[in-house]
Amino acid sequence: MYPCRKRTSDVNMDNQNVQERFSLDCVEQSCVGISGFSDEILLNILTHVPSHDLVLSVGRVCKKMKTLSLDKSLTNHVRLSKEYVASDDAVKQVVKELASEIQTLSMSGCYWLSGGTIDQLTRCKGLVKLDLSGCRLTSVRLSKILSSLRGLRSLAIDISAGFDSNQLSRESKATLSKISELKQTLYTPSYGVVPCCTNLERLLLYFEIYDLTREGATICCQLMVGQSSIPHYQNLQVFYARLAPGEVNQTLVNLYLAVFSVHVPEHLRVFIISIPGNNPGHWPAAKNLLDGIARNGALEALQLPKTWLEQCSLQRILKHSVPSHLNFSRCSVFGGQLVHSVLNGVTDLRRLVSLNLSGCIQGLYLDCTWKADEHIDSHVMESLVSACPNIRHLNLSAAHYHSAPGSEEHLCAVLARLKRLRSLALPVCALSDGVKNPEYAARSSTVPISSSLMLGLRKGTRVGLQTYKVNSELRDEQTSSSFRALLEGNPFLEELELIGSNFSSAMPRNEPAIRKEQAACSWAGHIGDSEVAALGALGFLRRLTLAQLPGIVKGTGLVEVAMKCRDLQVLSLANLGMLKNITFMPALIEALPYCRQLKDFRLEQPYISANGRFFQALSQCSSLRRLCLISRNGTFQADAVTTFMTSCRDVVMCHMFMGGSLVSCRNLQKTLQDSFAAERPALSVVIYPLLHEDLALVIREMPLLHLDEITLFKSRVAEDPPRLWW
Repeated sequence: MYPCRKRTSDVNMDNQNVQERFSLDCVEQSCVGISGFSDEILLNILTHVPSHDLVLSVGRVCKKMKTLSLDKSLTNHVRLSKEYVASDDAVKQVVKELASEIQTLSMSGCYWLSGGTIDQLTRCKGLVKLDLSGCRLTSVRLSKILSSLRGLRSLAIDISAGFDSNQLSRESKATLSKISELKQTLYTPSYGVVPCCTNLERLLLYFEIYDLTREGATICCQLMVGQSSIPHYQNLQVFYARLAPGEVNQTLVNLYLAVFSVHVPEHLRVFIISIPGNNPGHWPAAKNLLDGIARNGALEALQLPKTWLEQCSLQRILKHSVPSHLNFSRCSVFGGQLVHSVLNGVTDLRRLVSLNLSGCIQGLYLDCTWKADEHIDSHVMESLVSACPNIRHLNLSAAHYHSAPGSEEHLCAVLARLKRLRSLALPVCALSDGVKNPEYAARSSTVPISSSLMLGLRKGTRVGLQTYKVNSELRDEQTSSSFRALLEGNPFLEELELIGSNFSSAMPRNEPAIRKEQAACSWAGHIGDSEVAALGALGFLRRLTLAQLPGIVKGTGLVEVAMKCRDLQVLSLANLGMLKNITFMPALIEALPYCRQLKDFRLEQPYISANGRFFQALSQCSSLRRLCLISRNGTFQADAVTTFMTSCRDVVMCHMFMGGSLVSCRNLQKTLQDSFAAERPALSVVIYPLLHEDLALVIREMPLLHLDEITLFKSRVAEDPPRLWW
């Protein structure tokens, strides 16, 4: 008899088991604990650990970790900004343990910390840089801190109502006299501490003053020019001013700028004035300012309101400058001549890394006819790209770009040559090849795109509607070829904004209130689900904004973005598809569980139903910290919101501006605050009817950190120069 042979499958299974046992034995024998790593590796790991965790957790693991957690590379520079779990007790413990070591301390936006915690900073005698913007600070408290910090050279603070510079002690004024960097946020008309800072080289001003008090009284802006200590601008190198809407802010910034009409500092290299809206007003001394800047030259960054610019002066400024950042946002005074001024004026544009042309290049498409004087063709953009090969941040939003079939090279193909590009903002219509999206065409065949009143109110006949499938071969055929070229040429994009040319947020602050949606550009309807799915090729994408894409049908492209862009941290969606008939919500619910790294999520869409299914999907975003929902006539389920906040213990911001009664909104807000405020020190909950007449009063009570970064919609690409503040 012959011996029994094993079947081939049994032999393979035995071999597989042997290999698995061998691998496990090797792992067990070569397993290395964390204490086995070198100090250099461990220090690199610990740089990603929040400072309060180093003191309260890591330092208690063992003696080695205690020693490493006190290494100067970790303790000299402490950043508590956006460390939302850092309570008052935790911060006090950090200051107690590291007081003698800290040289740089950033507490920017730590609005939840008490005044008593801020008082502990008097222990940090070696502080050189201190950022307290957004913290609770009075003139008396500031005086005590500055009196103890004799070596301070950089300071960021808020100037709120009740601030009195006369309460500053002699010692604190002596400290201020040595400061070279000052960042000051003004909530009341004041010069703040500027008169005491006699050696300023860098001055950043944020004007957040309202024209009316909470009681409705008019705020008067009467300050003496001499009190601004204007001669102290003599050594100034950086001047930055960003204004919130309001006449008081514009009046006050003119007082700060009064000296520039007489004398421009010789070493000035950054000059930025950002005034919101399309009518920033005229400053009579603007021409003297421009002439002075032109004489000194050597500017590295420039932004001015459009009514201040004069073409001849601008050309003289650019002629002597070597800019790294230029911002001409909303500056349409020159039309297409603006880009020509940059190309012909600047001698060397290779150092330019940030360029903002938002709203200043307009190619209008009306009745199939171009307005040639307002359209910048691809030849001009090609010249710009060739002259600026090192651009990393480019903003071309708030304009119209329509490629004529058979004409010059498409804009997307031109931009694909910018190999160093990391952040980009484009109008949605700029992605189109001029080929109508078949899904959008079928859906909107009975609704003229030019009629904003009919958007979303009628449902087109769904005859021959194509079914979109993720990863299907049909996707590439439907996707705009120019858009594919753009993505293939810039695979390392980290931030992308695709914003409809006519989009206006339903929750404005820097623009007049818009209660009725404007019609989307007809060419934006060419961009649909397949183009959104193509964004999945951007494996390094961290921030994505999609606004006013009427061509979205099922939203299934969002699923592929969520599956492939695993590092996505910020997602902002607004007005996708038809406005009333929300067809993309099932796909969004399917996509959210894949967003494991998502920290900030903003959704703005009329008629949203924020029900249990939506919040259940959102609760699977394990890294989520901030949520903002904006929806005219939208609804929410209070119990679903409460369940979501219970599941996601790291969520510290929940802002919802939707429909519903004022009573229901207040009840839900109180429930969330009572339930979670004790365990989440930085909790910020604001739930309020979007169309309520007192919305403006609610906005002014919100932490500026959240309001500016997520609640208010705006294009953020190339908004400010890189590394403006430390």
